[in-house]
This record gives sequence, structure tokens and C-alpha cells, in this order.
Amino acid sequence: MGVVYYANYLKYFEMCRSVLMRDLGYPYGVMEQDGYGLPVVEAVCRYKKSAKFDDDLLITAFIMEAKGVRIQIGCTVKRGDELLAEGHTVHACLDLKTGKPCRLPPKLVEILQNT
Repeated sequence: MGVVYYANYLKYFEMCRSVLMRDLGYPYGVMEQDGYGLPVVEAVCRYKKSAKFDDDLLITAFIMEAKGVRIQIGCTVKRGDELLAEGHTVHACLDLKTGKPCRLPPKLVEILQNT
């Protein structure tokens, strides 16, 4: 149909989250080495307009909320100034050794308090 498949927007969100974490100085790989995981427990995407296959897109991610065992990361997808989609993902922090929920990593909390 000449437009981006709807599920790809969630892939865009994921890629942008990875870049955000790296830019914050705490990439997912390091977080996992520290014994923490952030699986997605909720994903929301509101579609405004369709992206075309050859569009130059700007995908932005930002921390909406971080407290306790959860972090919510917002995302937008734009073509120039035109908003195509927006949404968020919610992640629960897991202790990778036990597989149980735990508070966000102290290193991440410190980074977020200083930004």
C-alpha cells in the first residue's frame, strides 16, 4: 500500500529507546551486565498520519516517568514538523538473577536525577 506497516512504529520506539539509554550513559548491555532488565509491560501507539516507505523520519524518545520498579518512555515519530505517531512504553525493572521485579538500578536513578 506504499505506507509503513503499523507494527514497525513499535520497532522504531525500541530502536530509539536503545539510543536514548546509550546517550544517557547507561546502555542496555551495561545494565544487563549489572544484573537488571527492562522488559516492556505496556506499549501504546497513536497513529496520526501514515509514513511512506521513503520518508525521512525523526524518532524521538524521552523519559516520561521513572519511579519504583517502573519507567515510562515516550516516543514521537515525525516527518519534518508533521507528527505521524506518538506513544509510550512502560517497563518493569527485573533482577536478572531472580527474575523478580526490583527497583530501578541506582545508576539509572542517579543519571535521571542529574538530567
